[in-house]
Amino acid sequence: MDPVITYCVVNTNGRELLLRCLAAIDRTAPEGIECEVLVLDNASGDRSAEAVRALATPGLRLIALDRRTGKAENDSILLREARGRYCLLLNEDSELRPGAPAALIAALDADPRAAVAGAQLLDPEGEPQPCAWRLPSLGTAIAGALFLHRWLTVQSGGGATRAVGWTQSSAMLVRREAAARVGYLDPDFFVYSDETDFCKRLGDAGWRTLYVPEAEAFHHEQLATDLAAERPRIAEFHRNRDRYMRKHHSALTAALVRPLSAFPYLLRALAALVLTRLAPRRYLLHARQALLPSRGKGIREAAERYNGALGGGAVT
Repeated sequence: MDPVITYCVVNTNGRELLLRCLAAIDRTAPEGIECEVLVLDNASGDRSAEAVRALATPGLRLIALDRRTGKAENDSILLREARGRYCLLLNEDSELRPGAPAALIAALDADPRAAVAGAQLLDPEGEPQPCAWRLPSLGTAIAGALFLHRWLTVQSGGGATRAVGWTQSSAMLVRREAAARVGYLDPDFFVYSDETDFCKRLGDAGWRTLYVPEAEAFHHEQLATDLAAERPRIAEFHRNRDRYMRKHHSALTAALVRPLSAFPYLLRALAALVLTRLAPRRYLLHARQALLPSRGKGIREAAERYNGALGGGAVT
C-alpha cells in the first residue's frame, strides 16, 4: 500500500539541523497513517549523507547528489520519487511541532481543490514569522514602497485556515497529483521565488493554496553573519523576484517593480546614516540588486564553482 504522506527533506550542509528535522518527523508522525521519509542531500561537504545512512530508520530513503543543484530542482526530484498522496516539503532547518502533519493533511482532505497547505513558521524563540503572502504584482510592489507590506501583502496570521497567494516551502504540504499536472517546480528558479512561481502556476490551473495556522514548525533559518557571505543570497533573491515578474507579468510591469522594490531599501540606507545600529551597506546592496537584478553573482554561480571543484557528476 502506498503511504499517505511522504516527508521530502532537502539538506545542504546542515547536518545537525537535518538530524533535528528527522527527529521531529519521527515525534510528530500521525498515528495510523502510513508514511515514508525521503532525504535529498545536495552534495553536502559535512558528511550529512553518512549521518543519514547511520540512522538506519525504517522507511527512510536517501538520495545523495554528487553535484549541487537548486532548491526547485531538489524538490522536484523528491516529488517525482515520492509515493505518498501528499508530500510534505521541508528544509533541513525546519522542525515540525506536534500536530502539524495531521493538521496539514486534514486541510487538504477537507478541500479537494487545494493543492498546497503551508504551516505557520516560528522563529527559534517561538515567535510567528510571516510565511504566506499575496502573489507579487505591481500592487504589492507599491504597497512595499509605501511601507504597507505587512498590512496589505502578508496573509499569514490569525487562527483560521484560509486561501492565500503563496506560502513558504520550508514546511509545505503538496498534493502530489497537482504537482505532477503543472510539471513540478521550475528549475530556472535556483532558489527563492520557486515556491511563489509554483503556487502561481497551480492557481492558474484551478488549484488553491492554503495557510494552516494550526500547523506550526520552527524555522531555524541559516543566515550569513557578514555582508560578503550574504552577497550571493541577496543577488539570487532579487534575480528570481525579477524572474517571477518577467514570467508572469508584462515587461513594463517588471520594469516598474524594480525601482519600487529598491525604494524602501534606499530609505533604510539613508536612515542608517543616522541610526548607527543599522547596516547601510546591506540595504544599499539590496537596493542595487532590486534595481539591477541581472548584476552580481548569486547562489547559482556559487554552486557551479563548487561543482567545478568537485568535478560534479550525476545523481547517485
